[in-house]
Amino acid sequence: MTRAGTPQETVERALALSKADGCVVLATERSEANLRWANNTLTTNGSMRSRKLAVISVVNGTAGAAAGVIEQSAVTDETLENLVRASEQAARNAGPADDAAPLVDPGDEGGDWTARPEETSIGVFREVAPALGAAFGRAGSEQRLLFGFAQHALETRYLGSSTGLRRRHAQPTGSIEVNGKSPDFARSAWVGQSTRDFADVDVGALDGQLAQRLGWAARSVELPAGRYETILPPTAVADLMFYLYVSSGARDADEGRTVFSKAGGGTRIGETLASQPISMRSDPAEPGLECEPFLTATASYGGLVSVFDNGYPLRTTDWVRDGKLAELIRTRAWAAKTAAEPAPMIDNLIVEAPDATASVEEMVARTGRGLLLTCLWYIREVDPQTLLLTGLTRDGVYLVEDGEVTGAVNNFRWNESPVDLYGRIAEIGRSQRCLPREWNDYFNRTAMPPLRIPDFNMSTVSQAS
Repeated sequence: MTRAGTPQETVERALALSKADGCVVLATERSEANLRWANNTLTTNGSMRSRKLAVISVVNGTAGAAAGVIEQSAVTDETLENLVRASEQAARNAGPADDAAPLVDPGDEGGDWTARPEETSIGVFREVAPALGAAFGRAGSEQRLLFGFAQHALETRYLGSSTGLRRRHAQPTGSIEVNGKSPDFARSAWVGQSTRDFADVDVGALDGQLAQRLGWAARSVELPAGRYETILPPTAVADLMFYLYVSSGARDADEGRTVFSKAGGGTRIGETLASQPISMRSDPAEPGLECEPFLTATASYGGLVSVFDNGYPLRTTDWVRDGKLAELIRTRAWAAKTAAEPAPMIDNLIVEAPDATASVEEMVARTGRGLLLTCLWYIREVDPQTLLLTGLTRDGVYLVEDGEVTGAVNNFRWNESPVDLYGRIAEIGRSQRCLPREWNDYFNRTAMPPLRIPDFNMSTVSQAS
C-alpha cells in the first residue's frame, strides 16, 4: 500500500474524487514531543508524528443540505477514495442539517499553502531539561518531591474546499505542569504554564513557587464551609471563564435555554453583567496567544461550531465590553436566521480591566482575612439557566491573615456561577498569560487577571487532596 503524498496533494486528490454537491477536506499533520518526571527523576521522553484526514461531504436535498464527516488516520492512496465515498454516504444518511449554510468562498487566504508541515522535536526542551535537573537537586535537599509533564505540539492544518478555498496554518501549543509534594504526600502544590516554544519557561521560578506553597502548608488550619473573601489566581479564573465562554451560544440563548436568555425572548446582549469595567475578548493575533485565524471543524456541536463554516476568517471579537455582554457565539446559519453577524468561536480568551495593575501578592498584602486558592477541579454544571457550577479546590487553599499567608486550610466543594461572580467582583488584578488547570487539554491559550470575591461560596468541606 502506498502512503498518500503531501498533505496538499492529498487534499487536492480528495476534492477531485468527490461527487458530492460540496466538499471540504482538512488534513492535519501533528508533530509532538514530551517529557515526564516523578520523584525528582526524569522518567520518560518521546516524540511522535501523526496525520489525519477529514472529508466533509455536502449533499443537497429537497428538504435541505446534509453533511457527512469521516475522519481517518494513516490514509493511503488506495484507501482515499473509500474515505471520500464513506463521507458522501454519511451525508446521504444524515438528513437535512439545521446548521446548513453555503460553503465559505475563497478570499484573502493568507498563509503559504505550498509550505511543508512544521515539526517539533525533543530539542524544544534543551533549556528545560537541565533546569529540571537543577530543580530536582534543590527539591531533594529540601525534602520535596517533584512530579510533572511537559509537552509541545506543532499542528499544521491544510484546508481545501470545492469552492476553491485553500488555507494553511501551523499552530504551536505547549505546556508544563509541576506538582510538588512533601515526602509523606500530606502537602501538595501545583504550578503550570502555557507556552509556544518553551523559551519563556523559567523552571527555577516555577519550583520556587512550589517551595513557597509547600512551606505555607507546614501549618494546617481546619475551616468550616461558608462564604469567604477569596482571591482567585489567574489559572482558577481561566477555568471559570472558559466554562462561561463555551456556554455563551447565541442559539441556546435565543431559544431561552441559558443564563444569557432574556425574559420574554431574545438575548441579554447589551445588558450589564459586571460591577466593574471588565472585558472578555478573543483575538487570533493576540501576542503570545496567537491561534488559527480561520475556523476548522470536523463536527458540528452545540450550536457553537458548524462544519459548514470551515475556512471562515476569524477576527477580534469582544464578548464582554466594559462590563456589558457584547456578543454571543453564533454560526453562519444561525446568524442568517436571526439577522445578525456570525461570531465564530476562537481558540483563545483574554479577560482584562483597564488600569488594573495589582498582582496576586499585592492583593494578598491588602487582605485582612481570607482565602487564596491555587486552582479549581472537577467543574460541572448544575443549572444552565444561571450557569451555576460546582467543583472542588485542589493543591493548596491558603489562609491569609493581616496581609500574609499563615497556613493551608482544608479543601472545599464550591458552588458559584461565573456570571454571578462578574457582579460581585471587589478587585481585579493585572491580566497575565496562564494555563487553565482543568481545561488545558482542550483550551490552552488564556490571559486572565486575579480576582477578589468578597463572598465566594465554599458550600461543603471536601476530603479531596
